[in-house]
Amino acid sequence: MKDSLRKEITFGLTSAVITTLGLMVGLHSGTHSKVVVLAGILTIAIADAFSDALGIHVSEEAENMHTHGQVWAATVATFLAKFLFAMTFVVPVFFFPLSKAIVISLVWGLLILTILSYRIAKSQNEPPWKIVGEHLVIGAIVILLTHWAGDWIQSLCNHINNGS
Repeated sequence: MKDSLRKEITFGLTSAVITTLGLMVGLHSGTHSKVVVLAGILTIAIADAFSDALGIHVSEEAENMHTHGQVWAATVATFLAKFLFAMTFVVPVFFFPLSKAIVISLVWGLLILTILSYRIAKSQNEPPWKIVGEHLVIGAIVILLTHWAGDWIQSLCNHINNGS
């Protein structure tokens, strides 16, 4: 695979894992609603995939080093990686109770992030534990912060709804 396309695909996969897991965890802790989590996944798969793809498109154009075809190849690769991978998180939500689907999604997403990070480390002749650990810590921070944010929003809404 060409280095440019590898870059866009790894970007798309990483972004899909982090944003989709963060969104799912935050929405779950804030609403405990399967419909809301599914709508969130679909929204992130569409909106964030287009956003990231356009960001890559503009970035590649701004470098002024790539052909028109290379810019579009990077754009499409980013969109497809982000959209398709984000949509894989729909499967557990459809087939399992929401709390179990969240756990399955966390395992799935962190497994993909681990494999991707391991392959990056190997390609750079770096110790895998270093790169894998760094990426998993960042993922864990996002997951914890979005869980906390969902809990906080739920608490705030409960406070407002109770008239306190």
